[in-house]
Amino acid sequence: MRVHRFFQIAIFFLLFSCQSPQVQKQGLGVSSERLERYETFLQKEIDEGRLPGAVSVIARRNQIAHQAAFGKRNLESGENMAVDDIFYIQSMTKPIITVALMMLYEEGHFFLNDPVSKYLPQFQKRMVALDRNAGLDSPLEPANKEITIAHLLTHTAGLSHGLGSDRLDRQYFEAMYDEEHETVDDRVTRMLDLPLVGHPGEQWYYSAATDVLSILIAQFSNISTEEFLQNRLFAPLGMTSTGYNVPESQHHRVVKVHKVDSLGVLVKIDEGSLGGSQLTGNTIHSGVNGLFSTAGNYATFCRMLVNGGKLDGRRYLSRKTVELMTVNHVGELFSSSGAFGFGLGFDVVTDLANSKALPTEGSYSWGGAYGTYFIIDPREELVVVLMTQVDPFSSFYHQKMRQFVYQAIDD
Repeated sequence: MRVHRFFQIAIFFLLFSCQSPQVQKQGLGVSSERLERYETFLQKEIDEGRLPGAVSVIARRNQIAHQAAFGKRNLESGENMAVDDIFYIQSMTKPIITVALMMLYEEGHFFLNDPVSKYLPQFQKRMVALDRNAGLDSPLEPANKEITIAHLLTHTAGLSHGLGSDRLDRQYFEAMYDEEHETVDDRVTRMLDLPLVGHPGEQWYYSAATDVLSILIAQFSNISTEEFLQNRLFAPLGMTSTGYNVPESQHHRVVKVHKVDSLGVLVKIDEGSLGGSQLTGNTIHSGVNGLFSTAGNYATFCRMLVNGGKLDGRRYLSRKTVELMTVNHVGELFSSSGAFGFGLGFDVVTDLANSKALPTEGSYSWGGAYGTYFIIDPREELVVVLMTQVDPFSSFYHQKMRQFVYQAIDD
């Protein structure tokens, strides 16, 4: 099995039919009239051929303020999008994996400043490439410090995701995604054949570090990552349509990935090419990009976090742990403007004025490579999820989502 650029090998999934939550708009401080601007924008993008379809969910004060489906799940067949359709959430896997690891942190399995080699000896004596354009032919020097678990969580370990243009990045991508692997351990072992792109803690470099976190989850919990996610997060949260595999009976709910062809027309990507990886039988419990989910399921996960780690009477994380995860841990390494920082698994708004946008300081978010996005705003008690499936990734719809949703707050 081969994994194509920006796609994730997917693994565990127990899926049942979804019940759409009741939409409640009154008393939530969200203007229905102003939200029409958001709906009109999304419909225009669909009508003008820039999006195939989308699902949007907005929750405030722990109630659904807006939920809607637009356009098509498959332009080729003409099937309409439904609110409970299933998306490849790609890098929106990373925050889920981070939460899972921090649940184990709360159980005392590790300290954030522990060297990774304490638990995975193969991380000892890492080497750093001095010329990334030379790839494996680069001269090397020893890393000046050990990689810690905190480095993995903040993408400052010096590892790569393989998404850059230099030769070393391309070799990362080929090693991790173009080669066949049976388990996430196999993929990480192959990644460790390559030198670091920089010294630990000295740069923010988007990476496959969350695959290492997946290995640590299995090691600390003594069960597989898929079992941990299912037992400790998905089942108790009621995320019945989230996992690493989609049962065959639910394949019709999976939204197809689309891209613009050589004529400038948005078309469904052929099965077996980019975005066409198998939906079942996956065995890599990826921390990077392996999960499928729905907008409603992911909004439930976000509602737990916006409530300080608790939902419907059950606590998943301490409020103090969520606070730790959602402050800037990397100084100006993530954004030299100071508008955004990076916490443990999320980007974080640190300076409203410098953002030149409509977030709230302390709000946090992330996205996935085919156009899935979320925002969590504790101060406004707000969760926003937007999902579509378009290659290549663009932050445009994330920015538009923020713009239209925040202008609709009317209390």
